[in-house]
Amino acid sequence: MASAVGAGVAAGGLPGRGRIRGSDGTRVVGGGPVAGFALLTVAVLAVSLRMPAGTAVVGLAGLGILHNVLELRYMAGRFEQVLHGAFLRLLAALITGIVLCRVLPASAATRDGEILLAYGLLAVACAHALRHRPRVLAAAGALIAAAATASLSFPAYHFVVLTHLHNVVPLVFLWEWSRGMGRGRRLFRAVQTGWVLVIPALVLAGAFDPLMGAGSGWTARLSAAYTPPAWLHSGAELRFVTVFAFMALMHYLVWVWFMPRYAPDATAAFEQRVPVLGARRAWALGLGAGAALAALFVSDYDQGTSVYSALASYHAYLEFPVLLMLVLGMGPKAAPGLAPTTTTAAAGGTA
Repeated sequence: MASAVGAGVAAGGLPGRGRIRGSDGTRVVGGGPVAGFALLTVAVLAVSLRMPAGTAVVGLAGLGILHNVLELRYMAGRFEQVLHGAFLRLLAALITGIVLCRVLPASAATRDGEILLAYGLLAVACAHALRHRPRVLAAAGALIAAAATASLSFPAYHFVVLTHLHNVVPLVFLWEWSRGMGRGRRLFRAVQTGWVLVIPALVLAGAFDPLMGAGSGWTARLSAAYTPPAWLHSGAELRFVTVFAFMALMHYLVWVWFMPRYAPDATAAFEQRVPVLGARRAWALGLGAGAALAALFVSDYDQGTSVYSALASYHAYLEFPVLLMLVLGMGPKAAPGLAPTTTTAAAGGTA
């Protein structure tokens, strides 16, 4: 048991993280993940319904940078067999181009440049994954070209869809993580589907309207970024801001709470790859940069969102090539490593 707890500390950087497999080789996980997500869903939904703008702004200022750092750590560790070498360098160069588009003064050129670079990322990922399947690669290229044309024709819709799609992405990572589970996999996936897809659909359909707050000037200020243009000034803006606030905060908590605790294998792989940025330093970097950003938000909200938007490009846009690799069957072949059990965690203590 001592060695198991030690392994958990080495992998996750936190004490009390024992790990165990069942007799069939699957991960044994207690009720913590399901119960945790269920409780968080209820709490975050309640706050988002009453204070959507406040939840969106405070969540971004408080957890935005930290979740960036921890998500990049997870992806670099979990998907190291994909994200390496010349392929990773090319992805980094394209994303850096997107960062420059966001740093430069906003214009039609920078807007279209970001859209083209985003689809360039997908094209590079397809070329990398499908280089031995020319017909499929040609079909993927045609689809990407058609999507890019639509985005360039309707850029306002492109960025609103991208904003909400980014908050749906954790479902794919959580689904992939659950491959290693034995018991409880269906329930775990059902809970994830509930908060990622079902609850937002109910909010947009008006099911929670009686519980919503009245909105505020900040709600109106944020609505243009989170509401499709056709629904602006239709009375649906509050619903879209509420959906964003709920999804964004749940998204942050996936990377700040769930993955560090229940995916220690990815942390261990990252620390082997980048030993100078161990768990304590990664958290210190995320918290320190987050505190600086929060101070900037207080002094100049618009400048804070601009800085965050540029920095967040790396984690947000790197997700899409990784997800494409998973869809095309180039992700890790083995299920994610072992997670802590409630029994072992209780024996070893909690962080």
